[in-house]
Amino acid sequence: MDLLAHVAQSSLRKEALGAFAVGDTVNVHTRIKEGDKERVQVFNGTVIAKSRGQGPINATFTVRRVVAGEGVERIFPSHSPKVVQVEVVRKGAVRRAKLYYLRDRVGKATKVKELMVNEAVAPAAK
Repeated sequence: MDLLAHVAQSSLRKEALGAFAVGDTVNVHTRIKEGDKERVQVFNGTVIAKSRGQGPINATFTVRRVVAGEGVERIFPSHSPKVVQVEVVRKGAVRRAKLYYLRDRVGKATKVKELMVNEAVAPAAK
């Protein structure tokens, strides 16, 4: 059993993928192979779920977006070498751990409210 734990530990991601949460709109950069060439493809959408799975090696996150009126969801393994980076475009203000209710919504109802960060704004000079 220690050998299994050792193999799992050695295949974990060394650097952090990026700080993102459920409800955030993200760009997921994935490495794809076409023939003998390799390129990075971007999948953007809203994170609707994060799962830790059985141990850290099985952690995943689900990203959803609507393309041509059809909902598309992709599940990305957090420790996959194919996932290059996750870039946060917008922080979402949500009160749920899983946003599966977005599947039933269409149009502007699929938008998640943006989290407004309280920034210290200097008073305007008069």
